[in-house]
Amino acid sequence: MSSATVSLIRRPTLRLNPNDDVVIAARPLAAGTRIDTEGVTCVDAIPAGHKVAVRAVAKGSPVKRYDQIIGFATQDIAPGQHVHTHNLAFETFARDYAVGVDVRPTPAPATQATFMGIRRADGRVATRNYIGVISTVNCSASVSKYVAAHFTPERLAQFPNVDGVVPITHSSGCGMASTGAGIDVLRRTIAGYCRHPNFAGVVIIGLGCEANQMDSLFMAEQMHESALLKPLIIQTSGGTRKTVEAGIAAVNAMLPTADAVRREPMPASHITIGLQCGGSDGYSGITANPALGAACDLLVAHGGTVILSETPEIYGAEHLLTRRAVSQAVADKLIARIRWWEDYTARNDGSMDNNPSPGNKAGGLTTILEKSLGAVAKAGTTNLVDVAEYAEPVTARGFVFMDTPGYDPVSATGQVAGGANLICFTTGRGSVYGCKPAPSIKLATNSALYERMTEDMDINCGEIVDGTVSVQQKGQEIFELILRVASGEATCSEALGMGNDEFVPWTLGATM
Repeated sequence: MSSATVSLIRRPTLRLNPNDDVVIAARPLAAGTRIDTEGVTCVDAIPAGHKVAVRAVAKGSPVKRYDQIIGFATQDIAPGQHVHTHNLAFETFARDYAVGVDVRPTPAPATQATFMGIRRADGRVATRNYIGVISTVNCSASVSKYVAAHFTPERLAQFPNVDGVVPITHSSGCGMASTGAGIDVLRRTIAGYCRHPNFAGVVIIGLGCEANQMDSLFMAEQMHESALLKPLIIQTSGGTRKTVEAGIAAVNAMLPTADAVRREPMPASHITIGLQCGGSDGYSGITANPALGAACDLLVAHGGTVILSETPEIYGAEHLLTRRAVSQAVADKLIARIRWWEDYTARNDGSMDNNPSPGNKAGGLTTILEKSLGAVAKAGTTNLVDVAEYAEPVTARGFVFMDTPGYDPVSATGQVAGGANLICFTTGRGSVYGCKPAPSIKLATNSALYERMTEDMDINCGEIVDGTVSVQQKGQEIFELILRVASGEATCSEALGMGNDEFVPWTLGATM
């Protein structure tokens, strides 16, 4: 190990920008610890990943991290003090959107990266090869699960190219208006899964009397029954047993076609990644998120697509995205979604700062402003080419934003419905999220988490803080794993069998 590496590992804090008022503890720091690089001594004990002040900040003044405002001091802060919820709070402030000033050409790679993908008849490319059993309403969820459960590994052994039969169930579909935004979003989400390239075929099961009527769903989303899209209605099929039998027969009829596919070399331009961060901590914006951003820059350079979402978790950092918007129209769509969320939370007696969870705060994140500044790093540095509504088909190539809540299962469901054929999920506290039919790659922000939950974590980005790799090197490692996973290599969550229960469409409107 080089002396430079040893020096970095022993460094007690990380400075992210020369203009910052705080630095980040690289390990737990006891009160009295001297930070020689900053010329300050810790007044308080500082947990790993938390902030320590390196200059005096007067009450009411902004505090900066990443050279951006993360909150305002609620009392005078002295150098060496712990900066967290007891002395730092969220406040709104004007942000300069400066549309398009950071738009830059994306350099083309010398050679085109490829992966072993599955080409569908319509030209779309899959990373997995499942058959889905999708419920229109919670009332048909059990029947959908019974159908899928029939197809055990033993029964599927004669179809080695089929990855499995997946139940896609949810808790909605009735007790809601049969017209309007709520059911439109649900239908769009279900249709996105029915059309997803990672499903070779789909059996869709309804009860019969629900608000989300099968014929209305098919008409609204211009879906048509075929050999690989079979609708069943429990009440007209004769009840539970007969519907399960019909569902099993429908899947059996699809299996030979699904098994006939073969993987073949495909350009990386066919990869679309949904970007997620959950259980974030103080290291998320230093290690895993920027490393994932570096991988996203590589994928976009190869013609691929990355989808950043979780609108409440870009709040306060959206001006960094409008600066990369390719047009005023794209920036306006993003700003409109920010304004919608401000109104939405106000109408529901909430605050945009409600988002950081107790786990986020325990990990060192104090305000939504701080969390958002780290979250946007997942998307890298390329131009923002489009903004999509929740679960809308993503057709643009490059960096796209999709409006979703910050709740990971709801957000990722929208991304997959929009066409994401792979998920990359950064976590500092430890998430075990699976996402069938899309594989989910887990990126640990710190080495302690990676070592503690090694069976759930695919990559350790804590090595960046440890000083053994750079952000760019880790980004290259992530990019190479993306290509392997897209080619069929199982992620940790897939090896553990996760992903059958994480379909959570965004529920809008009253439940009646």
